[in-house]
Amino acid sequence: MLHAEVFPEVIRRARRINVGEGHLLYIEERGAADGLPVLFLHGGPGSGCSSAQRQLFEGLRYRVIFVDQRGAGASLPQGDLLDNTTQHLIADLETIREVLGIERWVVFGGSWGCVLGLAYAQCCPERVLGLVLRGIFLGSREEIAEYVRGFLAWEGAQALGAAGLSWVDFVHCILFGETEQALLGARAWLDYEAHLMGEAPLAAVPDARQWAKVRIQMHYLSQDCFLAPGRLLAGVPTIRHLPGVIVQGGQDPVCPPQHAQTLHRAWPEAVWMPVAEGGHGGLTPAIRQATLAGLAWIAEVAEAMR
Repeated sequence: MLHAEVFPEVIRRARRINVGEGHLLYIEERGAADGLPVLFLHGGPGSGCSSAQRQLFEGLRYRVIFVDQRGAGASLPQGDLLDNTTQHLIADLETIREVLGIERWVVFGGSWGCVLGLAYAQCCPERVLGLVLRGIFLGSREEIAEYVRGFLAWEGAQALGAAGLSWVDFVHCILFGETEQALLGARAWLDYEAHLMGEAPLAAVPDARQWAKVRIQMHYLSQDCFLAPGRLLAGVPTIRHLPGVIVQGGQDPVCPPQHAQTLHRAWPEAVWMPVAEGGHGGLTPAIRQATLAGLAWIAEVAEAMR
């Protein structure tokens, strides 16, 4: 059972930060003002943060900064794809760090958050105290194609109107219209994700936040996450001196464990924390406990570095 008082439930500060190009990013700070700074990077792309994710940070040891990335969550304009690339998101994190007066912070990310966390750390290693990565996704064309094949073959996608569409046609439908077919396709995509996570399908067509999430995902996945092939693995030498933790569920249907193993082979210094029966959900008990332990270890090392 979770005890609410253990976690930084109260939002200490919430605001939007202007990062340029018309984007206002919503951020929340939880925990202690003088705690170890931790940057939380949500999945998706496009998912935004949720209050439940506070469960990943125990007590008042941390100053956790939750960031809704461009177009996601409570950031504005919602669902906006203009000037929305991985490179823009990296620059945004530096803007936020400077505005908040943080010299260095721990980077914590899962799934898409791994992609952005690795890309950011490799660009700005001097600003990173350590990394905690969960449910490893490297943004490769192979990973994206594998996920897309599963979606197009899934019977639920066919039942909800995505039958007969190629991936290119499906992406075009989502990105360039809010027609009934586009909404059915977005619903199919979200239901596919829910199916893999063992969750219930949507009860209605996607709401504004869910629609924005799917559009941002199509925007990024159709562009190979705006990364050159193999970039994140090739960039590992720039962060090998940093403490790192890799948490990976052995039964993860969204981010299969072989990709985490590939990252660990490239970065053997990182602490390897496989969870044999774990899936993809970051808040499931086994995965949550592993990430809590990994973050506590990183905190011990990072606090000695501050």
